[in-house]
Amino acid sequence: MKTIRLKNISDYYFDKAWELYEDAFPIEEKKTLDEQIVDLQNDDYHFDVIIEKDQFVGFNLWWNFEAYNYIEYFATSAQHRNKGIGKLVLEKFIDTNNKQIILEVELPISNINERRINFYKRIGFKLNEHYYEIPSLRKSKSPLQLLLMSYPGFISKKDVDFFIHKYHPIIYNKTTK
Repeated sequence: MKTIRLKNISDYYFDKAWELYEDAFPIEEKKTLDEQIVDLQNDDYHFDVIIEKDQFVGFNLWWNFEAYNYIEYFATSAQHRNKGIGKLVLEKFIDTNNKQIILEVELPISNINERRINFYKRIGFKLNEHYYEIPSLRKSKSPLQLLLMSYPGFISKKDVDFFIHKYHPIIYNKTTK
């Protein structure tokens, strides 16, 4: 299994990755293609596709910030789910990291959301209970409440506030309020 970093929407695996992105996340959590193009121009942003035997199996879209590595989107294609690939990819990501890793999960109000949280917990991520929301990614929508998970340990409310203040403007291409 290998990881390839894409830098442009014209790169070979981008269309397959974008199709999975469109299918894997609810509209209120997705950026537009134009926003993705802006992200790809940022050196801190990694659009990494996962390839197994020359076949696209998923992606890890993450930010390499000074204080954290933040996984913004992670998904494996439907035909490759429940085969341990996601676990292997995240374990490799963890092994090559020397920073606190954080990611967002939806509130545990459905079976699928609870399954996702438990997947990350089995890998060693901690579920932080601090109130957390992201700005609306769609006009006329409210901010979206989520939870943060972190590896290898929990993060404090102060860490959450710092992450929001310092990195949300970069992640969401917005200025702070």
